[in-house]
Amino acid sequence: MSIPSSSPERESSAGVQLECPSSPPGLDADPPSTGSPVLSPDSSSHDAVLSAPAASPADSENLSPDELELLAKLEEQNRLLEADSKSMRSMSGSRRNSGSSLVSSSSASSNLSHLEEDTWILWGRIVNEWEEWRRKKDKLLKELIRKGIPHHFRAIVWQLLGNATDMPVKNQYSELLKMSSPCEKLIRRDIARTYPEHEFFKGQDSLGQEVLFNVMKAYSLVDREVGYCQGSAFIVGLLLMQMPEEEAFCVFVRLMQEYRLRELFKPSMAELGLCIYQFEYLLQEQLPELNIHFRSQSFHTSMYASSWFLTLFLTFLPLPVATRIFDIFMYEGLEIIFRVGLAILQYNQTDLIQLDMEGMSQHFQKVIPHQFDSCPDKLILRAYQVKYNPKRMKKLEKEYTTIKNKEMEEQIEIKRLRTENRLLKQRIETLEKESAALADRLIQGQVTRAQEAEENYVIKRELAVVRQQCNTASESLEKAQETIRELQQQTNRTAHPKYTEQFVNNLQTQLEQSRLREAELLGALKEMQDKVLDLEKRSSCLPDENNMAALQEEVKQMKLRELETLRSFREMQDTVTDLNQRWQHHMSRSTGGGGGHWKESPKKNAMNELQDKLMTVRLREAQAQAELREVKLKALQLDSQNQIHSKLIGRHEQERSALQDRLQMLANQNKALQAQLNEMKRKQAESDCKSKEEVMAVRLREADSMAVMAELRQKIAELEIQKEEGLIKGQLNHSDSRQYISQLRDQIAELKNE
Repeated sequence: MSIPSSSPERESSAGVQLECPSSPPGLDADPPSTGSPVLSPDSSSHDAVLSAPAASPADSENLSPDELELLAKLEEQNRLLEADSKSMRSMSGSRRNSGSSLVSSSSASSNLSHLEEDTWILWGRIVNEWEEWRRKKDKLLKELIRKGIPHHFRAIVWQLLGNATDMPVKNQYSELLKMSSPCEKLIRRDIARTYPEHEFFKGQDSLGQEVLFNVMKAYSLVDREVGYCQGSAFIVGLLLMQMPEEEAFCVFVRLMQEYRLRELFKPSMAELGLCIYQFEYLLQEQLPELNIHFRSQSFHTSMYASSWFLTLFLTFLPLPVATRIFDIFMYEGLEIIFRVGLAILQYNQTDLIQLDMEGMSQHFQKVIPHQFDSCPDKLILRAYQVKYNPKRMKKLEKEYTTIKNKEMEEQIEIKRLRTENRLLKQRIETLEKESAALADRLIQGQVTRAQEAEENYVIKRELAVVRQQCNTASESLEKAQETIRELQQQTNRTAHPKYTEQFVNNLQTQLEQSRLREAELLGALKEMQDKVLDLEKRSSCLPDENNMAALQEEVKQMKLRELETLRSFREMQDTVTDLNQRWQHHMSRSTGGGGGHWKESPKKNAMNELQDKLMTVRLREAQAQAELREVKLKALQLDSQNQIHSKLIGRHEQERSALQDRLQMLANQNKALQAQLNEMKRKQAESDCKSKEEVMAVRLREADSMAVMAELRQKIAELEIQKEEGLIKGQLNHSDSRQYISQLRDQIAELKNE
């Protein structure tokens, strides 16, 4: 692998210059900004710890003589710079043109130029011998990365750190750009807000915005679950400052897959919640006073730390400082984010405790981002002075997962209970509606029953009046019969002619009245027939089959009454016809012998007079009988109506009792359903407990298997170390070791399959 050249185009497109304000004049701004092992003259004495990598004895044994010589030169140059730091500061603090300051400045410039050349040689060797450095000189490589990767080496080193040099997805990039993504509008909207002050991304439709859009669109098509999230554009923008868009796309895909960023940018953002939870624990443990102050002011951790994890400080700190943090992130992961965040809070603890919520927000926005502009090494040094325990972080992750699982189970239980509650409410509403309908029908039945009782009372009163009239007519008939008997007796005793024209007129009037009563009887009969027809129609419309027999019996009784009424009417007609005949006979006799009836004998005249009286009595008797029959007919009619109403009341009473029985049955069903619901709840609770126990057992088995796998991996690592040592000393049997290692790997594969 060749050493990358420093092309002017790449420098202009990158735009990342980590320049210290107090660097010596006449020196190019790029080398110190590249994060070389040389510290700026303004750094304090405790910052010099990071000025050169401290090689351990084991690392010294693995280094070649040329590398040891290069490290010795670097340490010598650092000592010269430390000895000359006072003169450098005096030159930057005052404008004296003394000879000694000029000499020290020129010597520092020459030393830095030599150091830059040595740094290029060292990083070129690291890039060309990457696998060997990662395998044998990992600690030294870590120290060099913490000091900062040179600007021109960042692209290739980031790709090597992320193992993104030869990825299959790189060949798909051009095809992905031809496809359309559902997130294109969101990406276009947010591109202008990504590094708006940077030359590479400034201006609409600029080259930087176009390549940034291409990379974000391609990733939204590769990972449709995540799609596009706002904070990811800043990370892609930083990658595009260092490398072409295809390589930036590959590195970004690797970051999302291997560095926990994909979990951070998922729609649920579960990983962000975990990071905030872990950071709050570290804050409470290491800065308890500041944590208490934050809580008293309701200044939540997510208000200031969310952007730290989502953008890796790219939107919070100046770009040179954030780039140094990103160098370390590429090697160590999210640990550096926790360390830098706590270092910033520790550095500003005194100022933050004295501020309220609004003041703290302003302090985070305007003061903190520019505190480490001059030299990022000061921030890096403070970050690695923070206590960080990876095992404790793993325990916190398990605690957070347990809490979230409990919350999820509680939410599922609440959702299930809400669903059951909604179903029960619907059931209760249905039962209430049915109960209300039954109550309405019951009330309606009671009202109808009261109305029928009132009608029955009125009918009974009318029946009593009719009976009274019937009794009166009977008394009148008895009187008429007594009068007839008296007249017959008088006829037998004496005979006095009292036949006058006035009596004949009276008989005619009575005959007309009888005919009028006959017409009234005919009307009443017709009315009764209409009522019978109406009752037949009503009985045919009734849907209840149980009452059909009773209704048919009522119709039969009504027909019998109708026949009786017709028979009475025919008898009345016969009586009237007989009376008419007798009256005609009487009139013909009276007119035929009108001139000579005075000449007849007095006995015959008395007989005629008695016959006339008898005729009058018979007419009165017929009239009384007609009235009596009319009264009887009304009585029968009222009696039938009374029976009909009584039966209607009985039917309504039966319906009311049936409704009450149904209401009782529904109440019993409701109680049974409630009991079933309680039983189902109990069974559901038992099943939930069993499922939880099973889940816990599965998790325990997973934890045991993970522990076994970790032990086996540790044994493999120990055996590999022993193998390397044995190869050097000639004390290890190659075949036995390889066979044992292959057996352990087979066991690990079996555990993974389980």
